[in-house]
Amino acid sequence: MISHSNSMENLHYINSETLSLSIITELISEQKKIKLSTDSIKKITDCRDYLDKILEKNDAPFYGINTGFGSLYDVKISNKNLTKLQENLVMSHACGTGDEVPREIVRLMLLLKIQSLSYGHSGIQLQTIERLIDFYNNDILPVVYTQGSLGASGDLAPLAHLCLPLIGKGEVNYKDSKVSCDVILAKFNWEPIKLKSKEGLALLNGTQFMSAYGVYLLLKSFKLSYLSDLIGSLSMDAFDCRSEPFKEIVHLVRPHNGQLKTAYRIREFLDGSELLNQDKEHIQDPYSFRCIPQVHGASKDTLEFVLKTFKTEINSVTDNPNIFSKDDIIISGGNFHGQPLALGFDYLKIAMSELGNISERRTFQLVSGLRGLPPFLVDNPGLNSGFMIPQYTAASIVSANKQLATPASVDSIVSCNGQEDHVSMGANAAIQAYRLIDNVERILAIELLNASQALAFRAPLKTSDFLEMFLKAYRAEVPFITDDVVLHDDIRKSIKYLNELTIDSDELFSLV
Repeated sequence: MISHSNSMENLHYINSETLSLSIITELISEQKKIKLSTDSIKKITDCRDYLDKILEKNDAPFYGINTGFGSLYDVKISNKNLTKLQENLVMSHACGTGDEVPREIVRLMLLLKIQSLSYGHSGIQLQTIERLIDFYNNDILPVVYTQGSLGASGDLAPLAHLCLPLIGKGEVNYKDSKVSCDVILAKFNWEPIKLKSKEGLALLNGTQFMSAYGVYLLLKSFKLSYLSDLIGSLSMDAFDCRSEPFKEIVHLVRPHNGQLKTAYRIREFLDGSELLNQDKEHIQDPYSFRCIPQVHGASKDTLEFVLKTFKTEINSVTDNPNIFSKDDIIISGGNFHGQPLALGFDYLKIAMSELGNISERRTFQLVSGLRGLPPFLVDNPGLNSGFMIPQYTAASIVSANKQLATPASVDSIVSCNGQEDHVSMGANAAIQAYRLIDNVERILAIELLNASQALAFRAPLKTSDFLEMFLKAYRAEVPFITDDVVLHDDIRKSIKYLNELTIDSDELFSLV
């Protein structure tokens, strides 16, 4: 849905082009602004004009347009109260609670809501969607809360909070401050939007809360998948592992794409390593090293599946009812139901938890005093506990992730007086996935801390030039540890180091 950028204006036009993770990465990293294309404007205005004409000449009930909502679908609303109906909908559904949604995810919610409305099947006014674009372009981010969505009739409560500022209510984050919407409207000389028929429902129905979390977490997951391979390669050399299990011929006879890609990456990362190429006394390595292609690869294949699900979703119309002006029909369907996303999140949670699981096992091996490494990776063990307890920390986080990875989508609670009798729980799955994937980053940071320490005991032999360069940058932040220190500080620095690493999107998303 976003075109190629105009470098002079630092602008992307919303049109018929498919929105991909690469384009979203570009939008985020280059802070590009967005604008409706001529084609999108026509689709939006044609749809709105059609709906207005239908209501002028037809007194028939249309769900959510001139009726109540949910189980109140059979209550007819007079034309003079249609604006009040839509405003009441937005206000009454703003029932979110819990933590605030991170600002970077709220910004994605705005982008994805704008995109979904631009197809011309939602009945939105042009000025309404342009106000959402104004919010996005001026980094005016409504305050949204994590709890309140069942992931079924769209993300009702979160999207209500996202859209409250359109009608002059709610709070927004602007320039590092939380302010009342009244302040922002006055600053930009904006009047509250007068919602017309169907608009409140168009704004609140939709999966943009789940979708925004999905996009954000997929971007982070692809990065962590790459870092799992990189840090796993460091651990391999630190543990004096063999190279044979990574030879291409092994994986061509079981050619899962993720497995092939992982083995290829490991070979690239370790190309030229003195440690890998030295003679070995052992003939096999533990599974947490030897089976990196199979385990990391399976998670990669899952990421590709989940990416396909979310890419379809963010390029779709997900509100209700759907307006087909060319076919002269309005249909109340169920495109707001989050089941595909709920299942995707649950699959993503399981796949990413495994990257943390196997990472912790490599950390365990590194501190075990095997293969010439000192117990707990420190001189004078006994007086020094060294790296004994970071492995405890990693184990604790892995256990927490096993709990978070329990599928949310298997649950359903009846709501709306029985009208909405099956819900996806995709929003809960999204919040669980957010916590779980942050945990994976912490587990990998602990493995990096251990692997870098262990590699120092392999001197003067070195790993590959690429990994030595990576280690040099890391060592500028986290030095070798001789005697016991407060390791919390080094873990925190390691997490920060990984979090701030920038990896080219072609490297993240490319297939072998």
